[in-house]
Amino acid sequence: MNYKSISIEGNIGVGKTTLAKLLSNDLGYKLILETFENNPFLKDFYENLNKNALPLELFFLAERYELLKLNSEDMFFTGTVSDFIFDKSKLFAVNTLKDYELNIFNKIFSLMKKSVKNPEILIYLHSDLSSLQNKITKRGREYENNIQSDYLKKLNDTYLDYISKRSEFPVILIDVTNIDFKNNSKHFKLIKNIIFQEHKNGVTKFIPSI
Repeated sequence: MNYKSISIEGNIGVGKTTLAKLLSNDLGYKLILETFENNPFLKDFYENLNKNALPLELFFLAERYELLKLNSEDMFFTGTVSDFIFDKSKLFAVNTLKDYELNIFNKIFSLMKKSVKNPEILIYLHSDLSSLQNKITKRGREYENNIQSDYLKKLNDTYLDYISKRSEFPVILIDVTNIDFKNNSKHFKLIKNIIFQEHKNGVTKFIPSI
């Protein structure tokens, strides 16, 4: 199956951007990446999860909307691969915002959502929390130093609940706990072959054997 619009999702540190870059380069697809460093509220938020949560999430929401809308209007691309899905904004907001803040956020999100297309396929990369913590530590981003395992677990549970309810497009859950697609070309080829099978709408789980 030749999917032309691919989104990659998963918890912090799982390898979304790495896989998006590899697929974009291999397929000749346009690459759409988030730039977390541009968010001026991120460092303070990770130091104190109750601080600047609403402006943090609204900043990300606006950026994701702009990126997806801009690229969806490009009529000359072969295909696109992104390291996020627009609904990511709401998934994170549920875990970070107070009820009254979430009400404000949801109103803005709903207005934007109407004009954002779903991907043709969503790749969800799953890894155990210990591996995620190790990867986060190794990549050495200062603003991620204070991320706690409880926060990662909440995000993991929120993501799994979200993908379990999808019927609009195929969702491919790939367990990458023991996969090194960044440094092992055979592992990358294995994942690519999984992606380009024909998939039905809803979730399909893969635990690659290597």
